[in-house]
Amino acid sequence: MFFPQVLLNTGANLLDNRLSFFARLFGVDTNPEVGMWLLFIAIYLLAVLSYVLGFAKKIKLWQNIVIYILMFIGCIPLTLFGAFYPVAECMVVIAAVMGIYRFRLHQDKKSGKIKVKSE
Repeated sequence: MFFPQVLLNTGANLLDNRLSFFARLFGVDTNPEVGMWLLFIAIYLLAVLSYVLGFAKKIKLWQNIVIYILMFIGCIPLTLFGAFYPVAECMVVIAAVMGIYRFRLHQDKKSGKIKVKSE
């Protein structure tokens, strides 16, 4: 699925210099097949975490399934870029910012600075 032979055709020294931190961490240079799958899983989980922390609203189950399937498909090209560009690193920053936002929102609601609508 991720065509690891493309990674194997480059020189080892050139490949080491170009890999992103997460790609090097997951061993894309030593074991491209497993490394790319681990990179894909990491990017997908970070995308799901960012979605849940920042954008998720209560919707129907089938709508959630569609969103997660489309997110799964969208993470495939992100993984291909993520071998050489800092995609996963940016996703970590996005998840951290969304987590801080969610924490601060919870604190403000708890202290009464933000009024909660009754349904």
